[in-house]
Amino acid sequence: MKVLAFSDLHMARSRAADLVAESTEADLVIGAGDFCNTRQGLDEAMQMLSGIAAPLVLVPGNAESAEELTAAAPDGTHVLHGTGMTLDGLRLFGLGYGVPTTPFGDWSCDLTESEAAELLDRCEAADILIVHSPPKGYGDVTSQGASVGSTSVRDAVERIQPEFVFCGHIHDSWGYRGTIGRTQVANLGPKVHWFEVKT
Repeated sequence: MKVLAFSDLHMARSRAADLVAESTEADLVIGAGDFCNTRQGLDEAMQMLSGIAAPLVLVPGNAESAEELTAAAPDGTHVLHGTGMTLDGLRLFGLGYGVPTTPFGDWSCDLTESEAAELLDRCEAADILIVHSPPKGYGDVTSQGASVGSTSVRDAVERIQPEFVFCGHIHDSWGYRGTIGRTQVANLGPKVHWFEVKT
């Protein structure tokens, strides 16, 4: 299966146009959160992506809530947050929001590590784990050199060992690629990223 994946669109119109144009070649499109900015402009951001005809699976970032994303997403979009699904034999599980809690204030949709762990415990198996926040130590380094990823996400990856983990959130680590055991970790960013996934 040919998968197009991205994160952190943040209402970048030219990036959205690239994603829509490239999506004609995709069997599945995955977005790992932060489509708008500080809970503003989500309807507009979703409109930018409305030309995607392939199946679309999204998780909320810390810039939008799960409820807001579900309400704004194009018809037929699958929004995952502490939930999973199977699509053409591909097992997907998603967890959005900032983990651990961010310093950004009341607008940010965040989870504590324990809250995230409780939701991730629902996942027994997955081929792709879609999370907004990266696992601790993998694609989570800020421009100041701090590792700010999630221990609960890392623990879930080690337990589940999906083929891929798609994340975003830490802009300074966009483009990161690494592995946890047999799992490939990718901090995406808003560019077009292609992955071939076996089903």
